[in-house]
Amino acid sequence: MIYLGADHGGYTLKEEIKAYLTEQEIPFVDCGTDSKDSVDYAPIAQKTCLKMLADPDKASRAVLCCGTGIGISMAANKIHGIRAACCSDYFAAKYTRLHNDANVLCLGGRVVGAGLACELVDVFLHTDFEGGRHQRRIDQIAALENGEDLNRA
Repeated sequence: MIYLGADHGGYTLKEEIKAYLTEQEIPFVDCGTDSKDSVDYAPIAQKTCLKMLADPDKASRAVLCCGTGIGISMAANKIHGIRAACCSDYFAAKYTRLHNDANVLCLGGRVVGAGLACELVDVFLHTDFEGGRHQRRIDQIAALENGEDLNRA
């Protein structure tokens, strides 16, 4: 399942992504917002990410949009278990899955056009985590979330 969320700055892009996912027959849940009326991105990020994390399908992902993609990614990354990446190019969207096992893609509605956004969503959804040497780094990120000191002797 794909979980979608956006503030007012990412609303139009989220709607374009919804149309793409519908066309591709990829199931999704729209977690809001439902208009271009001003709304804060942090509550949208929280709502969307918590729904994704509660999904028993561990392969579920989320796509979040705000004006730049940066604010909503910062908010999402405060949630335990979230590895959100703000991407605006194909290479970053692919490698954030391949090497970083990102589970949330963040996009800027004022930065990325609809065509590119759909390409980024597609590569994000269809690229598997490579594991191997990259798993150690993911484990270190989890350790940071748990307050562990990575630099202790």
